[in-house]
Amino acid sequence: MRTRAMPPMPPMPRGDGGSVALETAILVPVLALLVAVMVAAGRITMAGGAVDAAAKAAAREASLARNPYDAATRADAAARHTLDQRGLSCASVSVSLDTSEFAPPAGPARVRATVRCTVHLSDAAVPGMPGAKSMTSTVVSPVDRFRDRSLAPAPGIPTKGRAL
Repeated sequence: MRTRAMPPMPPMPRGDGGSVALETAILVPVLALLVAVMVAAGRITMAGGAVDAAAKAAAREASLARNPYDAATRADAAARHTLDQRGLSCASVSVSLDTSEFAPPAGPARVRATVRCTVHLSDAAVPGMPGAKSMTSTVVSPVDRFRDRSLAPAPGIPTKGRAL
């Protein structure tokens, strides 16, 4: 039996030498964008945590006050101080209190503090990022049932036309 030799195979084309560079050129920007989005999401989450902490501080300070006027002053100061401590610069900050359960007689009562902070995304997320995000947090804090409290302002504080 006679065996025949097979003809030699043609050489393999060598056209895939640049494909690794091309894949890298496409993949690196996509990965960089993904990392930037993750950093921005993390920083926005941290800003939300700062607003939560500010609302907790405001509710706690308000619950320690003896009247609603003092509660509002203490809550606003506590919220702003907490935001400053956390390094969050808000374009606008508002602290609102619900002291409707603050009236005597002694008994169970709660104070509800709501902190709203509008943050520029260039400050909170990635420098140069346009836009702003409004963050809100509400916290309820119990008022000590045996603490003396009233609806009257503290001595020396004007009522500013409010009926007592």
